[in-house]
Order: sequence, then C-alpha cells, then structure tokens
Amino acid sequence: MGLAIESRPSELPYIERVWRSRSEDVGQMMSVATSHWELVWWEHRGRAEAAVLGPEAKASRAPVPEDAVFFGISFALGTSMPHLPVSRLVGGNAAIPDVTRRSLWLKGSAWHVPGYDNAEAFVLRMVREGIVDLDPVVPAVLGGAGPDVSDRTLQRHFVAATGLTRGAIRQIHRARQAALLVQEGVPANEVVHRLGYFDQPHLARSLKRYVGRTATQLSAPDAAEPLSLLYKT
Repeated sequence: MGLAIESRPSELPYIERVWRSRSEDVGQMMSVATSHWELVWWEHRGRAEAAVLGPEAKASRAPVPEDAVFFGISFALGTSMPHLPVSRLVGGNAAIPDVTRRSLWLKGSAWHVPGYDNAEAFVLRMVREGIVDLDPVVPAVLGGAGPDVSDRTLQRHFVAATGLTRGAIRQIHRARQAALLVQEGVPANEVVHRLGYFDQPHLARSLKRYVGRTATQLSAPDAAEPLSLLYKT
C-alpha cells in the first residue's frame, strides 16, 4: 500500500531516469529535494493531466490523489527547454494543455503520450524539434572535468540549465546519498565521515532541509508518510 514506484535509468544523455508509480491509500507524501526537472503524466478518476515539474530546492509535503497512475521522465542535469526556462520553475510547475490519455499539446503541436518503454523516442523527437537542448558544460563539470570558463560564467551555465547553483546541486545530492545510507543502517557518524559533513548536527540539518526527515525517521520509514521517489536519482 502507499506509493508503488518503479524506475529505470536511460542511456540517452538527455534523460536521468524514467519512472512510473501508482498511489493506494496515501493522502500525502514527503517530496524530497531534487535538482532535476521532469515531465509528468497522471491519470485520476478517468481524467488525464500532465505538467513540467521544476527542481525542488527543499523537501515539502505534497498531496497525492488516491488511486492515481503516474508516469514521468526525469531529465539529466544540463538538459533544458529554452522556451520554458527552468529557473522560473524551481519549486513550481507548468501545466501542459489539452492532455488526453493518448495525446498532449506541446509547443504548438500534438504529441502522442509516451510510455515507460518508449520515453527515449519521445525525448529524441523533442531534441529534433528544438524543444529540448543540452548544455554540455554542466554534465562535463559534474563528471569531474575542469571548466574552461570563469567561476562566474560557470555559475551562469548552471543556473540557466538547471535553475540551481552548482553548490545547491551538490548539497541536494549529498543529502539524498546520506538518506539512503541511513536507511541502509549506516551509523550517522559514519555517514558524516563518508560524505564530508562537518558533524552530526550538520548532517541532521541537511536531512531535515532536503529530505524532510530526521535520521531516526529514516531508520523507521513505516512511521511516517512515504518519501517521494527517493531512489530515483
């Protein structure tokens, strides 16, 4: 019961993960911070909807419609839609108009709604038609490459392509890693050492801000509402 979530990675450089889920007997979830923006479709009581969800700079509780089916494409960092700047969507979303179970309206054209197994074909069409673009500087730097631009220019690249600063992305990813380690039973002092936190209070503040739970709550996940897609990225 709750949120049944399935996800998979993608070899396409524009996609981080593809996921789908179903809600059962759950009224809200803890939506953890994420640096990725997404295209999400859902169906509830026979009505189909879709939206672009922006990055989330902190954890927050979100309502979940009962007995709804969701499908989403989480885009890789550096991927953006130039006509809909991701910097305007941080902590928010933009509804997609004229959505049915089979089609949606996207930048002036009708599109077939993709599925879990053919999301790559949908995104490749977006790339061909100039709806999605990739700033190569962002994934290169995140992969460890030395930037060939100044720090100020690099920051502009990150904010334009992701809506977040490089530092914010690093903190979000570290908190998600910490949450997973805590749920695996790794002691808090070991998590601090592995991930470079100053001390346990620093870890606690990070978990509360970006994951919305304390280490104790993460160690007993059945004691609170479900986390939203913690394992996605």
